Amino acid sequence: MSSEIYDLIIRNGQIVTEDGVITGDIAVLDQKIVQIGQISPEMKAKLEMDATGLHVFPGLIDTHVHFNEPGRTEWEGLATGSSSLAAGGVTTFFDMPLNSSPPTTTPHGFRVKQEAADQKSILDYGLWGGLVPGNLDSLESLKECGVIGFKGFMSNSGIEEFLHVDDASLFQGMQKIAELDSIVALHAESDAITNSLAASYIAQGRRTARDYVASRPVLSEIEAVGRAATYAEITKCKLHIVHASSGEVVKRVTQAKQSGVDITVETCPHYLALNIEDLERLGGLAKCAPPLREQAHVESLWEALKSGEIDIIGSDHSPAPASMKAGSSYDDIFSLWGGISGAQSTLNVMLEEGYWRRGIPLETIVRVTSTNPAKRFGLYPRKGTIAVGSDADLTLVDLEASFKLKAEDLFYRHAQSPYVGKTFRGTVLYTFLRGQVVFQKGEIFNNGTRGKMVTECMSKISNEKSS
Repeated sequence: MSSEIYDLIIRNGQIVTEDGVITGDIAVLDQKIVQIGQISPEMKAKLEMDATGLHVFPGLIDTHVHFNEPGRTEWEGLATGSSSLAAGGVTTFFDMPLNSSPPTTTPHGFRVKQEAADQKSILDYGLWGGLVPGNLDSLESLKECGVIGFKGFMSNSGIEEFLHVDDASLFQGMQKIAELDSIVALHAESDAITNSLAASYIAQGRRTARDYVASRPVLSEIEAVGRAATYAEITKCKLHIVHASSGEVVKRVTQAKQSGVDITVETCPHYLALNIEDLERLGGLAKCAPPLREQAHVESLWEALKSGEIDIIGSDHSPAPASMKAGSSYDDIFSLWGGISGAQSTLNVMLEEGYWRRGIPLETIVRVTSTNPAKRFGLYPRKGTIAVGSDADLTLVDLEASFKLKAEDLFYRHAQSPYVGKTFRGTVLYTFLRGQVVFQKGEIFNNGTRGKMVTECMSKISNEKSS
């Protein structure tokens, strides 16, 4: 009898990487992928799975979630949030700094959130630091704590403890962040444009969904992106634009890239799957900023994805209690809390709307959901790919299996999402974090696995290599 030499063997899967799809086996030992190809049947493992007919994706990296803990745990939480991600095939996430209390704008705020994540997250994670007026002196210490980068708002964030950055604070912050060899991520909408238009519309009693969208025009994003790109060019700061809502915004980023700016751009599943009519139909459930737009903008984003101009897909999962989202889109949508719950559905949207409906190759989906995030934030090739030596972060998907999303399928603290009732082709069956099952056929697999902070882990690896 052959003894068990591996922890896990996945046999006969369609292995999807950024380079294409191959049929083969994957062997895992000590949390790492140690062999890919045809593994002899004589080789044994503690757990063996036959993946015939299934596709094996690298675990997704969601660069943009708001789990709100500590301080606003009644909105979401690290346990429920990470569980929902696992159910969607995600194995690593980056949590945003603003909705927690205290926000992650100081080392104290960072340590409080890190402690909560270590105790409750079932997935590996990174933490964004905040860039706000007055915290310039905290940026270096936040970098030393291990932030994945720094998030700032160019327009009102909606959170009193997290003010948007004025031009001087943004420019000085980018100078410092460049010195730290870190990156700034920006919510890029012009505060002057959006505030002025919103005030004018509200004063006129124009408060419907279409009024809300009109108060945050695509041009407000383009203007902010252009300003931020100019600052990045001068300061040599790495820049990441989050949640672009139109291909026109992506084109402005592409122009900056062509002029030599170190800039990337992210969009979200909801901008690829929903439009202004969904906002009218769903009301607060589909309210976000930037807002959902006309279908022409949706299609422009798909064209930008096809051309390789979109770098990353992040969910921007931004939940809130139902009481903060309840209201008609024809009444006063301005008064409702903005933010879409979608962390569990990113891969489903990309497969249904991208692969099945528009012929987007699977390797393109892997690039924007796994590989590019890992590369942009210094985690590749440990994360973001299926390769020997990489973490065994794996997602097994039945591409042919379809399902209609029901509220009871959601692992969020509040089982609400604009995707409830939608039918998706492509069902996540298993999610593995570093070789351990964390999600299995509709259930969180509670085996005691806890996530690790990826920047802390990367620092240890660097130290090992240098010693």
